[in-house]
Amino acid sequence: MNRRGSYSRNTRLLAPKTRVQDRRAATARPAAGYRARGIAGRQQHEAFCAPEVWHEPDGRDQIRYVLEPAGAGYYHPVTLDEVRERIGQLPAHLTRMLEVVQLSRITRKRIIFPCYGMQWGSTVYLYPIEEALIEHYVRPPWPQQLIEAKMYGGRWCQEGEQWRLEWTEETIRDYYLNNILIHEIGHINDERNSTFADRERYADWFAIEYGYRPSRGRK
Repeated sequence: MNRRGSYSRNTRLLAPKTRVQDRRAATARPAAGYRARGIAGRQQHEAFCAPEVWHEPDGRDQIRYVLEPAGAGYYHPVTLDEVRERIGQLPAHLTRMLEVVQLSRITRKRIIFPCYGMQWGSTVYLYPIEEALIEHYVRPPWPQQLIEAKMYGGRWCQEGEQWRLEWTEETIRDYYLNNILIHEIGHINDERNSTFADRERYADWFAIEYGYRPSRGRK
């Protein structure tokens, strides 16, 4: 059993080497953002970086979609076609800087420091989840985690001193398409904030505004 604490995972905070004309400067703000699993208090801890394929921005006009095998015991809650369709529903100006979307594989380090998704430069990475659709935690969820899970149909349950978060295929697909994916695209569109807390706050707002509300038919 994979027991998770309330970890915050730092990713590779590197700015792209180049930017095409009409895009903001690479040094304008940190180029990475992420959606951790079991994050506590939105606090950063010591840096951690799992191996990843880093796609340098090249100014491409069309979004490139990349699929990696999820890995034994894991699966991708969404398909590339579903991701492509969901992105197509966003206003064009919100996706003009998005160049690559990758469904990445699980690794040993990502099992220890789990993450739903990550943004680096102009790329969005979505990570697989356990095939059983049950996430195990060694600490109780924070209020925000309880609220968010309820919004998308996830269910928190207590097992003695441990906790688990249960999904169905439908609810986890909804969560990835209308929260995780949109959250990471929000990081790409964040031209103003530079601190971790402010960038996460903006991406959370972006996911509600362009993911949760439209998917429920709300303005």
